[in-house]
Amino acid sequence: MTTVYINKQAVEISEGSTIFDAAAKAGIRIPTLCHVENQFPKGACRVCMVDVEGARNMVASCTTPALEGMKITTNSKNVREARKFVVELLISEHCGECKTCVRNEDCELQQLATEMGIMEIAFPGETLKTFIDDSTPALVRDSGKCIKCRRCMTVCNEIQGVGSLFAQGRGFDSKIGPAFDQHLDGVMCVQCGQCAAICPVGAITEKEHIDFVWEAIEDPKKFVVVQTAPAIRAALGECFGYEPGTRVTGKMVSALRLLGFDRVFDTNFTADLTIMEEGTELLTRLKKALVDKQQVALPQFTSCSPGWIKYAEYFYPEILDNISSCKSPQQMFGAVAKTYYAKKAGVDPKDIVVVSVMPCTAKKFECQRPEMNDSGFQDVDYVLTTRELARMIKQSGIEFRNLEDGVMDSPMGSGSGAADIFANTGGVMEAALRTAYQIVTGRELPVANLHLQPVAGLEGVKKASLKIEGCLPAWSFLEGVELKVGVAHGLGNAKKIIEAMRAGEEFHFIEIMTCPGGCIGGGGQPRFTTNEIRNKRIGAIYAEDEGKQLRKSHENPEIIQIYEEFLKQPLSHLSHELLHTKYFDRN
Repeated sequence: MTTVYINKQAVEISEGSTIFDAAAKAGIRIPTLCHVENQFPKGACRVCMVDVEGARNMVASCTTPALEGMKITTNSKNVREARKFVVELLISEHCGECKTCVRNEDCELQQLATEMGIMEIAFPGETLKTFIDDSTPALVRDSGKCIKCRRCMTVCNEIQGVGSLFAQGRGFDSKIGPAFDQHLDGVMCVQCGQCAAICPVGAITEKEHIDFVWEAIEDPKKFVVVQTAPAIRAALGECFGYEPGTRVTGKMVSALRLLGFDRVFDTNFTADLTIMEEGTELLTRLKKALVDKQQVALPQFTSCSPGWIKYAEYFYPEILDNISSCKSPQQMFGAVAKTYYAKKAGVDPKDIVVVSVMPCTAKKFECQRPEMNDSGFQDVDYVLTTRELARMIKQSGIEFRNLEDGVMDSPMGSGSGAADIFANTGGVMEAALRTAYQIVTGRELPVANLHLQPVAGLEGVKKASLKIEGCLPAWSFLEGVELKVGVAHGLGNAKKIIEAMRAGEEFHFIEIMTCPGGCIGGGGQPRFTTNEIRNKRIGAIYAEDEGKQLRKSHENPEIIQIYEEFLKQPLSHLSHELLHTKYFDRN
C-alpha cells in the first residue's frame, strides 16, 4: 500500500494506482473527458490536471502514478484556471449548436463548461469541418462535434476488439474515424453502439426512429404494437431521475399506452419462445452427436445478440454453423406478431407496425437485415433505444413519475423470470439450463434459487459445468454427461472464449453478449454506464425474476398456448420457417 496526501488528506491506496484513482478513493471527483473505467489511461483530454508539490508543471492525474508521500492539490486556483482553459480550447474547436443537439443536457462538455462558469466562447475562430456519416442503419457520426478524446477508440479497439475507429492526421487536422475516411458501412463495424454510449459529446449517436414511430401511431390505418426488452425496465427510470436499478415496468407500460400504441407487449414472451427453440436445438445436436454419432457443430453458441452475430460473420465465419439458428427474441416477436397475433386479433398483417424498445443500437441494424421477413413483411419495422423512448415520453408531456402501474396486453405480454434475466450476462445460459435440465430429468435445476452462480457477475469470461444425473428414459443418453458451458460479454471476451475453443477446450454451449454486462449495458441505454451502474441494473433484473411465480420458460402458459394453437412443437416446420434464420460470411 502507498500513502499520498490529497488536499492535505491522507489516502492509502494500492501500489501502482494513479492520482485519479487515489482521488476517487478519497471521494474527490476529478473531471475528465477521456477516462474509460478499467482501461489503460490515455491522458488525451488534459482536463484532469492537478498540482503535485515539487513537480515543474501540473500533471494529468489519470496517467500519473501516485507515489509514496506525494502531496497533491486538486482544487487550487491554478488547477481550476488550467482546467477551464483546456475546456475553453475544446469548445473553440467543437462545432455544435447545443440547443439543437440530441445530447443537449446529456453532454459532458456542456456540463463541465457550466460547472467551470464558461459563459462565452473565449477563443472564436476556425472550427472543425463537419462530416456527417449516416451510412449505417444504427449509428450517425458528426465529425464536427468530435473533441478527439479517444474514448470511442478505446471501447472499439480495446474492449470490443472490433477496430473500426482510429486517430488519423496531426494537430488541428487530426480526426477520429474509420481508416482512409471511409464510412462506417465500409468497415467491420458491428453497430453495437458502445461508442455512442461512451462519447462525451454528440459526435456519435444512434440513428433515431422517433419520427417514423410518431408517424405510424398517428396513421389511423395502422395498428401499432410495441414490445419492450427486459433490460429497459431496469434502466428507463434513470432518464426520469430514478436511481440506477429502479424497476419501472408498470410505469413504462402506462407511458407506452399514453403515447398511443394500440397494444403493449413484452419481448419476454419471445425470450421464453427462444429458450424453447434454442434449448431443443441444443438437445437435438447432443443427441445426434452422442447417439447417432454424427458430425455436429458443437459447441452451440447463442444467437440473441445481433452485434455478436455480425462480429462472427466478420471475424469467425468458420463457426457460423455453431451458432444457434434461432432468431433473436426481437425478431421472433415480429414474425409471430404479423402471423399468429394478426390472425387472433383479426388485423391485416400489412397494417401492423411492430416497434421494439431495445437497449441496443445493433437491433436497428438487425431489423433491417433482408432475411428478416419470414412473416411476409419486414418482421420488425422500427427500433427505439431506451434513450429514444425517454425522449418520446418527454415530448408528450407525460409525468412519468406520477403514472400508475399498467399491465402488458395478452397474448404475447407475459414472460417468465427466466426471460427477465436475458438482460444480464449469463442470463440466457441460466434460462436455457432451467428448462433443458427439467425436460431431461423432470427435476428443477439443482442450484440455489435457480441461479447458476458461476455464470453470473461481471467477470469477462465465465465457465461452469453441470453433471446430468437421473435422466428420464427418453434422455438416457445424457446420463452422467458433464455439460460444459461458457459465457462471455463484450466482444473482446468473445474472442478469448472462441480462441480457447479453437485451442481444444471443450464446451457444449456458449453464451455471447455483445455489450459489457449484457443488455443492461447496451449501447442504447441511459449513459454514462459504469460497472457500479451495471451491477445495480443486474440486481434489479434478478429481483424481477425472483419476484415471479413462473421462473421457467416452458411453464409460461402463453408459450404453451402458441405451440398448441399455432407452432405445434419446438423445431416444427412452421417454427423453422418463422423463428429460425441463417448467417452470412462477411469476411
